[in-house]
Amino acid sequence: MKLLKSIVARILAFWALFMFAATMFVYMWFYIFCLILREPEKTKWHRKVSQLWMGTFMLLSGIRFSVRGKHHFDGLENAIIVCNHNSMLDIPVSFPFLPRANKTIAKKSLSKVPIFGWIYSIGTVLVDRNDSKSRQTSYNEMKYVLNHGLDMLLYPEGTRNKTSAPLKSFYDGAFKLSIDTQKPIVPVVLLNSKKMLPAKPTMYFKPGKISMNILPAVYPQGHTINSLKQEVYDIMAAYYLANEK
Repeated sequence: MKLLKSIVARILAFWALFMFAATMFVYMWFYIFCLILREPEKTKWHRKVSQLWMGTFMLLSGIRFSVRGKHHFDGLENAIIVCNHNSMLDIPVSFPFLPRANKTIAKKSLSKVPIFGWIYSIGTVLVDRNDSKSRQTSYNEMKYVLNHGLDMLLYPEGTRNKTSAPLKSFYDGAFKLSIDTQKPIVPVVLLNSKKMLPAKPTMYFKPGKISMNILPAVYPQGHTINSLKQEVYDIMAAYYLANEK
C-alpha cells in the first residue's frame, strides 16, 4: 500500500508540473501588456493575470485554496508582508491571492528559465544573494516598490524550511526594510503546503487544501531590527503550531 501511494503521488506530481507548464502557455500572452504599463499599473495587471493562471492551475491539479484574515488590510497603508516558506507551492499561490498588488523578492537565477523566467521577473525584485552589489540594488528596488504604494512580499526564512521546526530562523532584511521605511509588517502563515509538496521525497505531490492566514499588522515604531524580527517570528510560530494539523 505504501508503494502504491508513492507511485500515485509521483504520477500526480508529474501531472501538476505538466498543468503548470500547459496553463503557462495559455496565459503568457496576457503578460505582454506589462511591457507597456508603468508602475503600479504593471504590477496590478500582473497580479490579475497570475490569479487567473494560478486559479486554473490549482483547479486542474487538485489544489484547494482559502484565504483568512483579509480584513487586516482594511484601512492599512501599504506594507511589508512576511510569509513562511515550506514548499515550492508557496510563492505561486501566495502573491497573486493576497488582497492587494505586491511584488516579491526572487532568485535572479530563475529569471533565466525560458518564458517562466520572463513572467517571473516582471512581478518580482530579483536578487543574487551571493553578490553584495545585487543585494543593495534589490534593497533600493524594494523601497521603490513601497514608494509606489505597492506591498512588498518577503520570505524571511530565505529558503524552504526543511526542518521539523515550525519556522527556520529569520533573516534581517524584511525587518530592516520596515524600520527604514516605517512601513508595518503583515505576518502571513501558509498551512499544509509542506504536506502536499514536500522537499523530500522529490516529485511527490498529494492534492489537498492550502490555507493562507493573514494576521494583524505589527508596527516598527519603538522596535529595533532584532526586537521586531523576534516579535513577528513568535507570532507566526505560535499560529503555525496552534493550527497546523
